[in-house]
Amino acid sequence: MSVRVEKNGAVWTVIQSRAEARNAVDPQTAEALVDAFNDFNRDPQAAVAVLWGEGGSFCAGFDLRAAAALTDDPRPMQEIAYPLDDRPPPRGPMGPTRLELDKPVIAAIAGPAVAGGFELALWCDLRVMEESAYFGVYCRRWGVPLIDGGTVRLPRLVGAGRAMELILTGRKLPAEEAYRIGACERVVPDGASRGAAEALACEISRFPQACVRADRRSARMQEGLELRDAMRREWYNGILAFVAEGAAGAKRFASGRGRHGDFGDI
Repeated sequence: MSVRVEKNGAVWTVIQSRAEARNAVDPQTAEALVDAFNDFNRDPQAAVAVLWGEGGSFCAGFDLRAAAALTDDPRPMQEIAYPLDDRPPPRGPMGPTRLELDKPVIAAIAGPAVAGGFELALWCDLRVMEESAYFGVYCRRWGVPLIDGGTVRLPRLVGAGRAMELILTGRKLPAEEAYRIGACERVVPDGASRGAAEALACEISRFPQACVRADRRSARMQEGLELRDAMRREWYNGILAFVAEGAAGAKRFASGRGRHGDFGDI
């Protein structure tokens, strides 16, 4: 089994388990990842997911042995590349990178997260990297383009200039530099990425979830909008969460809970 899920209350850990291939994604793994994240999104008890690669590698990208087989008959790829209507693009080779989930996902990154593996990490909401972990557009060497969101998400995360340099050179991006330029949010000691990501997921899962999801949705929806339109969307998106949870939370605060920034008594 190339993908399995371990559950701890509201936190699901989706585990890539192809250690012999440094967790490179083949078509079967891509489908299994899509199924796992769709199940997570549908489950009302699930709040936050962690994506982790077993065996010391997050993901070495798409399995190029599977990609090489596509050259035997290019007709299916040509049909995908030149659609005849306005249908959305097909599922990305890496699996879930075109899913738009309602809940946050945290990448726990050890070792390489390169090529499509980099794109998989960029799809996640947050990235926790081990000190020796690294990103890189390593597919630059083989003429394999970024088609799982890398050219879209990386510039939005680190800025156009930094993203262009990383995309065009394909160079290694170590964890320390990734943290410095905003490509990851936390760096932890080697061997600690899964535990740190799961602890972060548990922390997020404690909060009222309608509000968490509304704020996450608002932050994502504002991309590319004029200020007034973005503020309008934030208001209509957030006010529903306030009605659902915020008013009750304000009453708890008024009764003396959570004073002086105390996150433990909420």
